[in-house]
Amino acid sequence: MQTLNVALGSRSYPIHIGENLLVRVELLLPHLVRKQVAVITNTTVAPLYLERFCQPLRDAGVSIVTIVLPDGEQYKTNETLGTIYDALLQNRCDRNTTLIALGGGVIGDLTGYAAATFLRGVPFIQVPTTLLAQVDSSVGGKTGINHPLGKNMIGAFWQPKVVIADTKTLDTLPERELSAGLAEIIKYGLIRDVEFFDWLEKNIARLVAREADALAYAIHRSCEVKAVIVTADERESGERALLNLGHTFGHAIESGMGYGVWLHGEGVAAGMVMAADLSQRSGWLSTDDVARAKALLQAANLPVAAPQLGVEKYLDLMGLDKKVADGVIRLILLKAIGKAVFTAEYSPQLLRETLAACHG
Repeated sequence: MQTLNVALGSRSYPIHIGENLLVRVELLLPHLVRKQVAVITNTTVAPLYLERFCQPLRDAGVSIVTIVLPDGEQYKTNETLGTIYDALLQNRCDRNTTLIALGGGVIGDLTGYAAATFLRGVPFIQVPTTLLAQVDSSVGGKTGINHPLGKNMIGAFWQPKVVIADTKTLDTLPERELSAGLAEIIKYGLIRDVEFFDWLEKNIARLVAREADALAYAIHRSCEVKAVIVTADERESGERALLNLGHTFGHAIESGMGYGVWLHGEGVAAGMVMAADLSQRSGWLSTDDVARAKALLQAANLPVAAPQLGVEKYLDLMGLDKKVADGVIRLILLKAIGKAVFTAEYSPQLLRETLAACHG
């Protein structure tokens, strides 16, 4: 097991990464206010891991409420959030009840937002079971739900007490979900770490093949980069926005196609290609740089062409992004591989050219 720390003063917390951590109850117990938890998961994860996770807690005397939700991005809604509240109230959960997210990014976001808002805030723990959640969404305290007009438009910053990433859960992850997680891993190389990007180029086949040591290194390095950025800018007033490379384009794809049609990581992959394309048109990236980024994403079995929604539709959807300020769409672009910038200083005409050119 490897342990990292997200240093946020009194709200600091560890990230534990390793195999067979689901049954390591000693990693959880120190973070419980009292021995009552609500474990929130979905219909895909529950048959695989719910009982395995809960039994050691029961053996340790912990009282458990389980809440099993439908699986999919299309269920990251206010209605599903209400289902969580209903179960918590019906089971007389109180401010000392810890909510535990056992699942992927959707479960983590829903559980975290429920924790941030139930009784005006209760503790929660992240136990991510997908690659994307382990390297990205479980770390940093972003929680929330989607709105029909925009992804993640309603939410709160609410940090977990601990993140427990059991890499053995990736053994049951569908290939498409694995690739979606690889998109976020590739993102870290593009925005901040050219040496990691080089390593990914050499080792992407090992990651696709789920070689344990390669995955462990990639997860650890991704969490390491994110922890540093979150520590410096918890509420995304500046540097943390760099973590959204490709996301403004990607969220437009997810929303425009209908939530759940494209996985989040797939939208981010195509979005990163669009960001790279605009960076090249702006004179920052070379054609070779763009080709390297596309080749790595393709090797991870990710889409590199966006759906053809139309330029105006893209601009309309991107205009609902959380990073819009004073009516201007601010984007994360690349000055070089490993060097991202958060900027509104780009040509609107070049953006239109990118949107017109980067579809399948």
